[in-house]
Amino acid sequence: MDDFQLTITPLQPAALPSEETVIAAGNRLIESTSTWKQGKTYHINVKTCHRPKSPADGAPWHCRISEHPPAEATFDQLWAKLGEDKALNEKEFIPEIKEVIKLKEVSPTASIWALYYTFTPPVSPRVFTVIQIRRLDTTSAKRRGMIVSLPIDLSGPEDKKLAALEPEGVRGRYVAVETITELDNGNTEWRMATSSTPGGIIPSFVVETTMNSKIADDVPHFMTWLRQLPK
Repeated sequence: MDDFQLTITPLQPAALPSEETVIAAGNRLIESTSTWKQGKTYHINVKTCHRPKSPADGAPWHCRISEHPPAEATFDQLWAKLGEDKALNEKEFIPEIKEVIKLKEVSPTASIWALYYTFTPPVSPRVFTVIQIRRLDTTSAKRRGMIVSLPIDLSGPEDKKLAALEPEGVRGRYVAVETITELDNGNTEWRMATSSTPGGIIPSFVVETTMNSKIADDVPHFMTWLRQLPK
């Protein structure tokens, strides 16, 4: 399935391609971000870029890139918190995530999660159900970890038990590719590209105009949380 593309269109668990296919699509997507239109830089070192919605996409794509010296965060620290139980850890540093439920462990490197977000009224709570697939590549001189999140649809009769575990809320959807990469200068690059829709009646242009700044905020939130953890 070399033509498999990452989009916000949800997939039923039985229709998921192989993990290798998903990771390959993630590699193609993240490599293409070097050609996307540059956006603003936030928090001094968080660069952003974006690309418009293509015929195959359900929504535009946004990306952030940050580089971190070992004194701020090492590769091992980033991968330990983003490559392992990513959804659980995100709840600790993303203020809008109030509840995270692990619905199913599909394999040692893939799990289905439900994430419950709350927002300032009158915006209703949102539920995002995703499968997160991770790979750590240690075959090269510089290590690289990748996490791909795909939206999951649990409306089928065979998934009734999993669907019963999902929190109540408006169904949103997002797809994301995140990479943690060792650089030649000794620093670590953290890159994340995402496409999403909040669902409900929120106009898409309202979300799109703030997306770059919103995803950029996750970097200082994570670093603040990391510094507060027990050594």
